[in-house]
Amino acid sequence: MPPEQRDPDAEQRDLDAERGLDSERRRLVQEKKNERYVWWYLAYFLFGIHLVAFVMIYAVMHAK
Repeated sequence: MPPEQRDPDAEQRDLDAERGLDSERRRLVQEKKNERYVWWYLAYFLFGIHLVAFVMIYAVMHAK
């Protein structure tokens, strides 16, 4: 289509669509990062709970 017949708002819509994809990609990357942090926090929490349980078991078994 010749430039003089092109819709004047088409270029702006193209830019907006490109920005939308960019922000969507950024949101997905951030969401994946946050999900990874949640798994790490869960792992540390479970490790800590087990550590406390083993210390308590040790204390009970060796109490006089």
